[in-house]
Amino acid sequence: MSEQVWAYSGSGEVQCELMSAALELAEKSGRSAVAVELGRQREEVVAQSRLVVKGAGDDPLPEVAAEALTRAARSRHPSTILVGATRNGREVASRVAARLGWPCLSEASKLSIDGAQLQANRTVFAGKVVATVSCGLPAVVTIKPAFYPKSTASGKEVDEFDAGELTGVVKLLSRRKKEAGAVDLRKAKAIVSAGRGVKRKEDLPMLQSLAEELGGALGCSRPLSSDLGWLPEECHIGLTGVTVKPDLYVAVGISGQLQHIAGMKDSKVVVAVNTDKDAPIFQASDYGIVADLYQVVPAIKKALESRR
Repeated sequence: MSEQVWAYSGSGEVQCELMSAALELAEKSGRSAVAVELGRQREEVVAQSRLVVKGAGDDPLPEVAAEALTRAARSRHPSTILVGATRNGREVASRVAARLGWPCLSEASKLSIDGAQLQANRTVFAGKVVATVSCGLPAVVTIKPAFYPKSTASGKEVDEFDAGELTGVVKLLSRRKKEAGAVDLRKAKAIVSAGRGVKRKEDLPMLQSLAEELGGALGCSRPLSSDLGWLPEECHIGLTGVTVKPDLYVAVGISGQLQHIAGMKDSKVVVAVNTDKDAPIFQASDYGIVADLYQVVPAIKKALESRR
């Protein structure tokens, strides 16, 4: 086992965040941090040391990425592999851990190494409790996007590994491109989030208009994306969706179950609109409006327009 901490994500931005975690862990344990990139070296990734894995292509499917990482790990023997806990990243991490026979810690933070043990914090019970967990090394760890700042440490050390033929691992039948104009909610400064209180899909433009007036984006709770399909999965904010930390979060018609709160609890200012005065969302809000969203949203938008 080498003294290396690897950081991998299919997103260059998330990988820069992972490098901060890798550097922190490496400095504490006397190891080195390495950015693992599949197919090509990414300009947006900032890292002191890189390992470019050839053979997987520049944008591989999770199955292909997992096999490429597995082959590279079997050859180079890192002590830890950090993977971004994105939708694809979770799948990659679990596959790599299973193939290597390594333990896998999910949604971890504040990593440290004590001898042959990896210790970490992770939130449980939808963010209500922070648990300290540990496992033996080597290990795979997933880390939520936006938890760590982007790394600023750069260098020129580049190594390469040829993973061999990987195109036969999985057959791609089709790939649906992300819709034009899709917004990354993790970058939004303001978010208007729609919940089950919105009666019809045709009413969503009203909330989209408010989000645009605030210079932000439209998000939603799980039922609107996963159950009803009114919005794409990328808009789902919550424990199993996107974690956001905007300056302003407006929860419209959202009851505020623990799973949703876990995805937006670090927002700077939270405003909630709900007809139920006992809705849990008010416990996580800075400002609460107990009223019908169909009256409140147009009134807020009108007030904003009058201040132009």
